[in-house]
Order: sequence, then C-alpha cells, then structure tokens
Amino acid sequence: MCKINLMEMLHGFDPVFNENSKILILGSFPSVLSRETSFYYGNPRNRFWKLIAKIANDIEPTTNEDKKAFLLKHNIALWDILMECEIKGSADSSIKGYEVADLSIVLSKANIEKIFLNGKKSYEVFCKRYPELIKIATYLPSTSPANVSFDEKIWLESLKGLI
Repeated sequence: MCKINLMEMLHGFDPVFNENSKILILGSFPSVLSRETSFYYGNPRNRFWKLIAKIANDIEPTTNEDKKAFLLKHNIALWDILMECEIKGSADSSIKGYEVADLSIVLSKANIEKIFLNGKKSYEVFCKRYPELIKIATYLPSTSPANVSFDEKIWLESLKGLI
C-alpha cells in the first residue's frame, strides 16, 4: 500500500502598514499558532512582540487589534515574504511551492527606509527575489522559539533609534 503525503497550499496574512511606515519587517510564513490566532507571531513563546515592545519602550500588545495599532503607532510595516506555500507544521525547512509577496504593495504606498528579515528563510527568499533592495535590508536571527541560540542584542542594536 502506497501512502500519499499531500500538503495543501496555505495562504499568509495581508500586510500591516500605512503611509507613515518607515521600516518593514518580513518574516517567512505564519506558524501553525499564528494561523490559528489569525495574526503574525501568534505563538506566545515567539519573542517578536516582547522584543519589539522593548525596543520601542512601550507596553507589549496582546490582542490582534492592539498589535496592529502598535505597529502603526511606531511606523512599522509587517508582512511575510511568502504569500502562500506548502508547509509541514511550522517548519521553514519544509516550505515548498511558494509564491513570493509583491513588496511593491507596501513600497509604493509607504516611505520604507529599512527592511529587516526575521530569520534565514525570509532572508534567503528576499535576496533571490529582490536583489535590488539588499542595500536597505538587514538579516536578523529568527525570533521563533525553535531558534535556541537567539541573541536579542542583534535586534536591539539593529533597530535602535528606528522605532
């Protein structure tokens, strides 16, 4: 008997931004918990929201509405580099058959000065698809709980004075 292992194509979230957004943070694709909570970095063990609040010297947002308001208040655009893909669980290493986000949707309407890539997969895909933007892009280590060697100092130093 042959077991067929079909993965379905999953869709990511819309970008969060407005015309005042100055930095763009790109992840790879929403995790299982993020997809369940219907918003970016929905895993409570993901360091993203705690870290971004620390950098902004603000209160960590908890609800999806508060998170969106927080981003806009601090001129942060947030999106994932992948609009859709096949993925097993939350593992970036299992991603295949993906569609890259059209960054012109954000870049044509916001005055983005700097782009930050949250994790290796987002950086890898970004560099392949948007080599002309590498000059304003910075790789940052993934805030995922799967990244056991995470060092928040890199995030703090990279975003210092921008938020």
